[in-house]
Amino acid sequence: MMRAPGLLLALVAPVAAWAIQPDEVMSDPAQEARARAITAELRCVVCQSESIDESNADIARDLRMLVRERIAAGDSDEETLAYVVDRYGEFVLFRPPMTAANAPLWLAGPVILIFGSALVAAILRRRAREARIPRAGLTREEQARLDALMKD
Repeated sequence: MMRAPGLLLALVAPVAAWAIQPDEVMSDPAQEARARAITAELRCVVCQSESIDESNADIARDLRMLVRERIAAGDSDEETLAYVVDRYGEFVLFRPPMTAANAPLWLAGPVILIFGSALVAAILRRRAREARIPRAGLTREEQARLDALMKD
């Protein structure tokens, strides 16, 4: 009975590592760890919702190899990321830096949230105010006229 959860964990845990091929792994474990950390931060330009570390796309493999080549050449993590961004643009970054060019994208979410919250608050306030105002009923004359019309 205890084997089932362990087996499930053993099957699910390495899913992200399936994209990495054995010939891609660097011989130095420290460099491989750096490469994996960098490739986890880079978006696959084909899949877009996966990092190149998780993607099986050919371009993702090429980018993984490029990152490992840059690390093997002695580049720092920042230099390696800058090299990839220079070639493919900020789109490949899962967390692009906030710049003047992409500030509207960074600010759109909070602005929409604030605007939506203000709109909901205004609607709720109006409903509460309308609930407090007593509704005027029909006068006796109006009710009598309505009753007469309904009989016909």
